[in-house]
Amino acid sequence: MYITRSELAALIDHTLLRPDAVTDDIVRLCVEAKLYGFVSVCVNPCYVSTASKELAGSPVRVCSVVGFPLGASTPPIKALEAAEAVRNGADELDVVINIGFLKGGLPERVKSDLAGVVASARAENQNTIIKVILETCLLTGSEKIKACRLAIEAGADFVKTSTGWGKSGATVTDVALLKQIVGNSSGVKASGGIRDLTAVIDMLKAGAARIGTSSGPAIINELQEKIL
Repeated sequence: MYITRSELAALIDHTLLRPDAVTDDIVRLCVEAKLYGFVSVCVNPCYVSTASKELAGSPVRVCSVVGFPLGASTPPIKALEAAEAVRNGADELDVVINIGFLKGGLPERVKSDLAGVVASARAENQNTIIKVILETCLLTGSEKIKACRLAIEAGADFVKTSTGWGKSGATVTDVALLKQIVGNSSGVKASGGIRDLTAVIDMLKAGAARIGTSSGPAIINELQEKIL
């Protein structure tokens, strides 16, 4: 698979969701995102305003998380968190599905939970991109299928493999399955444990349209070395 440096960078959400991240780390993340041309930075809600200010006037988008990492906040809190993130400057939101509702056979509650986030975010900005994190390592095959369908029905733009905090992250098999399920109705974001160029290329070949990683600069530098 041939891909240029700029094409690859434009698929990467440059991510920093560590609980010990400080403001200087977020500023550095934004500087790197502008330097490398990443599509977005993905930060915790408390740093959305910081990232938005640092990226003002640049094409790099601000992504934040909702209900992270467990997905178990009550629906009103998730909706409120989504709206506040957008008001603070978030262009994209990665919301964790309520895994317990899904596994407990409560699909309508799952869908309602997600739809509330979508509605709340888009009431602030109708162009907000919503990605639903499935945490695939905790789901059976049938649950992954159900989760994808519910995410699409709720109005999501992407389904995403992992938070990065589960027992495992993205796999080629899961990315291919998610892409097969969503088809052209939604994009697939591969995230969790993606640290080198080989892993990125494998995910893209399997159908991923976005890559979430904290190793973006290293991956781009690896590609650059191969080109040279």
